[in-house]
Amino acid sequence: MWDPGKYLEYADHRSRPFFDLLGRVRVESPRRVADLGCGPGNLTATLAQRWPSAKVEAMDSSPEMVEAARGRGLDAEVGDVREWAPRPDIDVVVSNAVLQWVPGHPELLARWVGRLPTGAWLAFQVPGNFGAPSHVEVRSLVATQRWRARLEPVALREEDAVLDPAGYATVLSDAGCEVDAWETTYLQRLTGADAVLEWVTGTALRPIRSALDERSWQEFRGELAPRLRAAYPVRDDGTTWFPFRRVFVVARVR
Repeated sequence: MWDPGKYLEYADHRSRPFFDLLGRVRVESPRRVADLGCGPGNLTATLAQRWPSAKVEAMDSSPEMVEAARGRGLDAEVGDVREWAPRPDIDVVVSNAVLQWVPGHPELLARWVGRLPTGAWLAFQVPGNFGAPSHVEVRSLVATQRWRARLEPVALREEDAVLDPAGYATVLSDAGCEVDAWETTYLQRLTGADAVLEWVTGTALRPIRSALDERSWQEFRGELAPRLRAAYPVRDDGTTWFPFRRVFVVARVR
């Protein structure tokens, strides 16, 4: 289950990659724009502001997120990106920090390109920090005897996550696109106690939270917290530096 409130606690940090991504989409008046994985809709709303004449469709797998998006007046639906297919009039497809949850998504991207009209844009970004301490420590804890049986089936594995920019560029170029792919590491300044734990609670730990009852969840958090404190020490001013790598791709169908 996704928690829109928890996700939006770091709205500024989470929105910056979205705008960096969309800044490379050079289209003036698209007919239809799709936001796949719209979350609570706060960023989807900016698509309607940028392209006021476009029909904006939004989809997310979480009913809670879709409800929050509808509360912003968006035409949002519950759905699975693996089953989505572009309509004939679509000119822009956006997917913001979603595809890392979809094993085999490079093949999905190629399939989308095959169904998009010539000149359509596909823009997505995914976290590229699965080798960072924030995720390594989670996997290490999941692998312990206490948690292995319950959590290994739901834990996100590094090898299933994402490609590097060259990997995505190859997939989409071979599928018939002009491709712009790059990566950025944001040095995020987090505040509060156990700031990195709170950050990953809103995203990477979601499947683990869903697999545990409340007592077990609090025990898991209690074991993870000191590991993350050691990996990301709090500065004297009470803040924590959190490097976060992102992989960006903007492709235009030839």
